[in-house]
Amino acid sequence: MATAVLSPPAILRRPAVNPWVVALTVTLATFMELLDTSIANVSLPYIAGGLGRSYDEVTWILTTYLVANAVVLPMSAWLSRVLGRKNYYMLCVALFTVTSFLCGIAPSLGVMLVARVLQGIGGGGLAPVEQAILVDTFPPDKRASAFALYTVAIVTAPAIGPVLGGWITDNFDWRWVFLINIPIGILSMSLTTRFVHDPPAFAEERKSVRDAGGRLRVDGIGIALIGLGSAALEILLDRGQIDDWFGSTLISWMFVVAITCLVTAVFWELHHKDPVIDFRLLKTRNFAIASFFYFVFGFGLFASTTMIPQLLQSLYGYRAIDAGLVLGPGAFVITILAPVGAQLVQRGIVRPRILLFGALITVGLSFLHYSHFNLDTDYNHYALARALQGFGYAFFFVPLSVITYSELKPNQNNRASSLTNFFRNWGGSFGIAYITTAGERRFNFHQSIVGANLPGSSPALQQSVNQTAGFLQAHGYSHADALNAAYAHFYDQLGAQSHLLAFMDCFHVIGVITLIAAPLVLVTRHFKMGGRAPAGH
Repeated sequence: MATAVLSPPAILRRPAVNPWVVALTVTLATFMELLDTSIANVSLPYIAGGLGRSYDEVTWILTTYLVANAVVLPMSAWLSRVLGRKNYYMLCVALFTVTSFLCGIAPSLGVMLVARVLQGIGGGGLAPVEQAILVDTFPPDKRASAFALYTVAIVTAPAIGPVLGGWITDNFDWRWVFLINIPIGILSMSLTTRFVHDPPAFAEERKSVRDAGGRLRVDGIGIALIGLGSAALEILLDRGQIDDWFGSTLISWMFVVAITCLVTAVFWELHHKDPVIDFRLLKTRNFAIASFFYFVFGFGLFASTTMIPQLLQSLYGYRAIDAGLVLGPGAFVITILAPVGAQLVQRGIVRPRILLFGALITVGLSFLHYSHFNLDTDYNHYALARALQGFGYAFFFVPLSVITYSELKPNQNNRASSLTNFFRNWGGSFGIAYITTAGERRFNFHQSIVGANLPGSSPALQQSVNQTAGFLQAHGYSHADALNAAYAHFYDQLGAQSHLLAFMDCFHVIGVITLIAAPLVLVTRHFKMGGRAPAGH
């Protein structure tokens, strides 16, 4: 009887892994990291009390994480080539998990800030590496479905963060906001070890970071310029309104450092043989346009996700968890419809750029819809408006991701994912900085305008004040106390109206920006789904 002989390649070949197992495995950690960008926000007052520090001091808990995240994110492609994509991904998950534990047991603000910096370094590499893994795991004609799963993660995680953070803080202890990451991180490590592997072609890409003698080529100047510039820009955006922008010496210096380093970095990277960020990818039309829309995506999503709970808590008296539940319908719509969008693209029913154009129009109109709300608007209207926004985002990210990689070669996927997440991250930072600054300035503007048109001597105001004072007197107030309380009530009403108008202005501007940007998608090059990338660009 003949004995079968296995060739070496057959012996060494890894058993096939269902690509969806890989997709779910890498999405788990990314979801955890994106959740952490917003989960601690509502817990800051409790953290301040627990650590015995002021609220202004503990806001650095958010800033340090974002700064570290912004520094490491653009370098993730280079680091994954140096260490191996799987090794780097597991290192990021392990670092994020361990530092989450350190944040949870931190005895002082100093320890907390150090842990948050390390947590941001670990978290910064997760999203871009996941995206690169998805692109390489799924064939081009199946990628849309994988991107649908990625869409659910990157859109819903920041939305449910404040809800989950509020619930944990109210029912347990603020430290569990960080400790909750530990079991998720351990599970992610276990699954990644078993199911995720670097593709064979990635071995050649790893060799590109070493010279003929096997020595590591390091773009030290590029790393220094990008790291320092990104850190300065994140501090500028995150602390600008708090520190009165250019009235602060710190912010002024951050502006100078950010502009100098980032402009120099772009020039340096364009002329470097092996740049840490490959800006040359932006010469590819579809990738350049897609990168712009990643910025628009981050700007609108993070601005609205930050603004809506703030609006509902400050003006409508919602609890953090109730305000967060308003975001729920949007997340639900995305979860249900993102796979539908994937099928529309994969089956060729709708061209990606047409679907993306429709999604942009829907998202823009949803922002304009928000801008017409008033202080009598109820939960149902806000939830339906968020559902409309979710309807647009459900058909937004899948075609955008397909367009992103449509003209790229396989060995460019890793660098491309790092660059697109770079733009998405900065879109979110600029969006949050915009609503923070514009909201405050438009509030002052509307307060002055409304106040000027409603002087204290106004007969209508005097009549309303007297009626309110009379009502209070009938319920036991003295005349003087009733009059003071009546004036305070109407002053609060003036402030509430001014705040609402400021929020509505922000929604209006974001909507207009989105609608103006939409036609740009129509100039992307047509491509065949599942086709090969061109040989050169």
